[in-house]
Amino acid sequence: MGLVARVVEQSCIPTVTVSTGRDITALVRPPRSLFVNFPMGNTFGRAGDSATQTKILRAALDFATTATEPGVLFDWPEPWDGPFEYFAGETSPEAIARQKKK
Repeated sequence: MGLVARVVEQSCIPTVTVSTGRDITALVRPPRSLFVNFPMGNTFGRAGDSATQTKILRAALDFATTATEPGVLFDWPEPWDGPFEYFAGETSPEAIARQKKK
């Protein structure tokens, strides 16, 4: 999304990406990005949590007009309300060999 955002920005349309992958976002450097430290797939919070979803959406829209320089990565200050871990998948030699065949 960050690469698409850069192309859209070239047409003078401000963009904001909302990301759960800070390391990838920092490498891609979209024009403006709001990093939310939530599990992947929950970028705007839990399903049905309209209060959190609205707060994140409003922050992203506000960020589109207040960011003063390109490449800004803002960290959402509220933590996920429970434990979560990133799972990269099976990493055995057999699993890696299967992926290489695909």
